[in-house]
Amino acid sequence: MKIGLLGKKIGMARVYGADGRIVAVTVIEAKGNQVVQCKTVERDGYSSVQIGFDDQKPSRLTKALLGHFSKAGASPKKLVREVRTDHVLTCGASVGIDQFTPGDLVDVVGKSKGKGFQGIVRKHGAGGQPETHGSMMHRRPGAIGMRSTPGIIWKNQSMPGHMGSERKTVQNLKVVQVRSEEGVILVAGAVPGAVGSYVLVRPAKKGN
Repeated sequence: MKIGLLGKKIGMARVYGADGRIVAVTVIEAKGNQVVQCKTVERDGYSSVQIGFDDQKPSRLTKALLGHFSKAGASPKKLVREVRTDHVLTCGASVGIDQFTPGDLVDVVGKSKGKGFQGIVRKHGAGGQPETHGSMMHRRPGAIGMRSTPGIIWKNQSMPGHMGSERKTVQNLKVVQVRSEEGVILVAGAVPGAVGSYVLVRPAKKGN
């Protein structure tokens, strides 16, 4: 039964694969996942479960959230996410990392690193303008529209703006190791987010 896990990105490392080659992996801590709510088609119109991760001090939560966790028989959590599933689970039950095995393909969902306000050269990879003497448009976008027909700025025109801090999904990453005693899962390749950020590890939707 694979429904997914919430975890925390610990960092990257290198391990030896089964063929003796070194593999770059991302270490994800995923111990302590608990079911905090179960939704059914009869009562809610669809079937899903809410998973909580990372224990939180009760003094830092509202009474409404404390009641929500208490009703499920789960300890207070910092992060709660809902996962669609048809599997029947019990509120308060633990969700272990042993649902995944080495060789499984997973999708990892996280929030990318924030880069702040950036121009089009960094944000969109634009080539920029001439860098010769006298030019004052080195890293500017140049013309973005004109006064004659059509006289508009087209949608999706490359413009400066906020970069990063967006929800990103990396698909079909291979599980290299599952260390149940340490509560971590090692996934081949890089995943979105900075060290210490939360991620969702779910069975690959497009994997074989």
